[in-house]
Amino acid sequence: MSAIDDVLTHQLLERIRQRAPGYDEANEFCREDLDELQQAGYLKALVPQKYGGLGWSLPQLVEAQRLLAAHAPATALAVNMHHVWVSVARQMVAHHHLEFEQVLTETVEGHLFAFGISEPGNDAVLFDSTTQARVHDDGSVSFTGTKIFTTLSPAWTRLGLFGKDSSASGAAEERPLIFGFLPREAQGWEVLGDWDMLGMRATHSNATALKGARVPAERIVRRLPAGPNQDPLVFAVFSSFLTLLASVYTGIGDRALQLGAEHAASRTALTTGQGMDQDPDIRYKMAEAQLQQLALDAQLRGLAEAIERGADYGASWFPRLVTLRTSATRTARAVLEAALNVSGGAQYRRTSELSRLHRDALAGIHHPSDNESAHRTLANFILGPLT
Repeated sequence: MSAIDDVLTHQLLERIRQRAPGYDEANEFCREDLDELQQAGYLKALVPQKYGGLGWSLPQLVEAQRLLAAHAPATALAVNMHHVWVSVARQMVAHHHLEFEQVLTETVEGHLFAFGISEPGNDAVLFDSTTQARVHDDGSVSFTGTKIFTTLSPAWTRLGLFGKDSSASGAAEERPLIFGFLPREAQGWEVLGDWDMLGMRATHSNATALKGARVPAERIVRRLPAGPNQDPLVFAVFSSFLTLLASVYTGIGDRALQLGAEHAASRTALTTGQGMDQDPDIRYKMAEAQLQQLALDAQLRGLAEAIERGADYGASWFPRLVTLRTSATRTARAVLEAALNVSGGAQYRRTSELSRLHRDALAGIHHPSDNESAHRTLANFILGPLT
């Protein structure tokens, strides 16, 4: 089994860090990064060795994504979505849902999986869909609708998506949700090219218009009832997505702390002649930021290990997962604010790395589960549902 630094070598990470400002400035997709990560075997890191992958555990991948994000957050977030599907497939196959083996075998073949789940105005996320899924006589399914934040839009070869069965009888809320993987060579879909955002620009998470895009029967992997349910696919998606997402934002915080300390040490106070890292107020602010980052570190490591060993947290699993995601994105922003505060006005320049990291961290506001959804989950857990 390859160690993390055998795959994400110092030289590779430095090349990725050097390219990050240019991608951001030009709003350019991180294609060179993706090619190098593919060549290094990183995109098959979580695939079990028996399928030809590296055989890493989820905690190993979490650590690696955190490291990659400290060098280039947008690149880490881009490949994150591929890793999420591999993690989902790994969990599902371990529970004998062998229809997901195609994700593992095709990842080893070099295929790239993207996440086509989010839809405009759909706050139900996995539990309902505005996309219409029409079932054909041969078992294939055509999907019509719009998916937003389709990360890796220029490069994916398989798009994991879902929609509501429009051909089923009964009321809309009773129609099942259908999940499958769309091959890029299929007809009936279009990248809308609308990605010109404040941060995380190199992900090229363009919206995707589905216009009868047809998924073959053998690529339909799950049918679920609409509404909250305890299907293993739901847990696999939420646990993989929220944990790996948290790893990216934790990596942003790691880098922000490092830069904040470096900038403070490089500045000298005119009044005392001492380095700003000796100033009591700056030391307090950096200590507070470190306190928050270390608390997140423990939370992230603990949940990744718990998922890997199959811990039985029962009904508290989803509150724990949304708390991790919320803590990670909040902490990244708080640590960056502290780092910017102690680093001086020069770091407010658009070309500053801290400035870019701050813009990247703001994307965390919009990832599911968002702040409102997280609080509903936690309130329902502790107080019970609304009556």
